Amino acid sequence: MKIKVNYQNYYSKRLVGYKALFNEIADFAYDYLKLDKKYELSISIVDDETIHTYNKQYRNIDRPTDVLSFAFLDHEDNIISKKPLQLGDIIISFDTAIRQANDYSHSLRREMAFLFTHGLLHLLGYDHMVEEDEVEMFSLQDKILEGLNILR
Repeated sequence: MKIKVNYQNYYSKRLVGYKALFNEIADFAYDYLKLDKKYELSISIVDDETIHTYNKQYRNIDRPTDVLSFAFLDHEDNIISKKPLQLGDIIISFDTAIRQANDYSHSLRREMAFLFTHGLLHLLGYDHMVEEDEVEMFSLQDKILEGLNILR
């Protein structure tokens, strides 16, 4: 495993299959992006109330959101180490993922894959604050999901 994914489910129900899905995406993205170090990240699945608290505390936005990423490294950081580089944390609201899957008329699996991929790219230094960066990041998301045949 080139990107170790530490999975935590803090949601009120047992969720099956997402740990394997996130590992599959991480491995594919590693190869697709031609990364050359070992990485590690944490993914937490939470409810809307929990992500709302984080969104308000860290972004000063008083509402739930779908995914938050907290990167530990700057994009330019280059640390020589035999240990995996700690990329950061991804937090996904399962409640919001359910709503968005319904709103966009695709599967919950596809929505969770999209949100994880989005968070992973943020941890790897991609952003969408300006239009040019947004085009690049969303194109990469699409290519990763298409490469894994996660379309609907």
